[in-house]
Amino acid sequence: MISNEIIKFASNTSNVGLTNKYTFKSTKKNSMCGDLIKVELIQKNSKINSMKYETESCVLCEASASLLSKKIKNRSITNIKYELNKLKNISLNDTNIIFPKKFKEFKFLINKDNLNRLNCIYLPIDAVLKALK
Repeated sequence: MISNEIIKFASNTSNVGLTNKYTFKSTKKNSMCGDLIKVELIQKNSKINSMKYETESCVLCEASASLLSKKIKNRSITNIKYELNKLKNISLNDTNIIFPKKFKEFKFLINKDNLNRLNCIYLPIDAVLKALK
């Protein structure tokens, strides 16, 4: 079931829309469901200044992209890569799941209720990591 919190994040479109002005860019497609995301990142002083994105995706992917676009702003690229990889390696089998400090809000997305949809939730994260390689 899709929660009100997921719908709230998915409906926030403040960072939706590509500008064709970017330092890093990537496109990622989920081969399991067909979700597609395109991201543009602007770097300033070794930090991400902004993230813009467009999706053709489900509400979980949209919520993840919206939240991610807010969380990586003004953060160092090194730190972003480290924490996003840490976020992707969370084991939902652990009884005490510890989220990276700046990404604690992902708890409402990355949980056992959405286990079969983690690929949708991770798609924006994968797109950012791909852009920053």
